[in-house]
Amino acid sequence: MSAVEANRRKGRLVTVLPVAIFALIGAGFYWGLFNGNDTLPSPLVGKAVPEFDLPPIEGRTDGLSTADLKGQVSIVNVWASWCVPCRVEMPLLNELAAQGEVPIFGLNYKDRPEEALGFLDELGDPYTRIGADRNGRVSIDWGVYGLPETFVIDAEGRIAYKHIGPFNRNSLEENILPVVRRLQEGAGS
Repeated sequence: MSAVEANRRKGRLVTVLPVAIFALIGAGFYWGLFNGNDTLPSPLVGKAVPEFDLPPIEGRTDGLSTADLKGQVSIVNVWASWCVPCRVEMPLLNELAAQGEVPIFGLNYKDRPEEALGFLDELGDPYTRIGADRNGRVSIDWGVYGLPETFVIDAEGRIAYKHIGPFNRNSLEENILPVVRRLQEGAGS
């Protein structure tokens, strides 16, 4: 092979390689956006909830601690008044609380007390107890990185399921409640 031909092949490679890399990156982005799988595994599923003891939101009487999450199957919902998607799921949380099937506990993330209380006054309060996570440390320990997030906790205080983002009726009935019911049957509740 002559030097001219080698340079020509090298030139084609330099031209084709960036296009191929761009196409692979584009395909990856397309797959990520449209593959329909919005579940992310949590390394905490199957493990005990992190140790914590949070005070109540100022103006309420009951905070939330690790001990509150043992002895019964429960749901923990991480929310904030400034979280728009939290507003979206609040009617379903209220409906679930009214049914009394499972206690719902709240972790209020980095919120001013008056705004958190205003949110609950406006949209309803489905929570049995709420811990005020003012600095966000407990939420970080739970692996929270976006609001809202909802956890199903088994009777031994282990995380059994994690839902990221606002849930709708479909995800509540097909994902969250089946886990709750299976755990309740297993715990004899």
